[in-house]
Amino acid sequence: MSSKEKKEQKDAGFEGIEQALTRSERFIEENQKTLTYIVSGLILVVLLFIGAKRFYYTPMQENATKEMFMAEKFFEKDSFNLALNGYGTYPGFLQIIDDYGFSKAANLAKYYAGVCYLNQADYSNAISYLNKFKTKDLLVGAAKYSSLGDAYSGEGSYDKAAKAYLEGANKFENNFSSPILLKKAGLAFEELKEYKKALDTYSEIKEKYPESQEGKEIDKYIARVENR
Repeated sequence: MSSKEKKEQKDAGFEGIEQALTRSERFIEENQKTLTYIVSGLILVVLLFIGAKRFYYTPMQENATKEMFMAEKFFEKDSFNLALNGYGTYPGFLQIIDDYGFSKAANLAKYYAGVCYLNQADYSNAISYLNKFKTKDLLVGAAKYSSLGDAYSGEGSYDKAAKAYLEGANKFENNFSSPILLKKAGLAFEELKEYKKALDTYSEIKEKYPESQEGKEIDKYIARVENR
């Protein structure tokens, strides 16, 4: 390519850029008011979010945590009715959920409420509240599914119980909780007379968690289902 052709190609490139800039400038001039509204709106949304977090959500979380203190104390003492419904001026978990629905404390109160109902053999409410509780914590998440499976077992829904135990064991896998949940799943499968699934579940404990308490005694459960 000759130097003249290169120059013409370069000039054409610059001309294209200039045209693009001109179109952009024209668009901004023609839509300046709309763009100003959009930018102002975005800034307002950010300011509202920051303000809501600082002046609403954070104080709400702090208040909810303080008010839930006595309910947690009742829970630790196995006073499940008081923990649920409160005592005097001290609110229970149910009121915390109603009053502070979007807070982390209210979310945790759903777990507590579910366990309280489980211990009162109110399996329907236990299942309802445990299913509403959300967490990413390994041990608390495993505890949720353990309690959920226990609630399903309590009402005789062993298929749902086994599913809950397995979900907890896999979703929140850890060396402490998973073998416990797998053993519970195996027992649920035995209730359903699904001995092959029970065997597979017990074998998983033996393979993955041989040093756990469940792993050390799992051979007798394996032998039991193999003889069915």
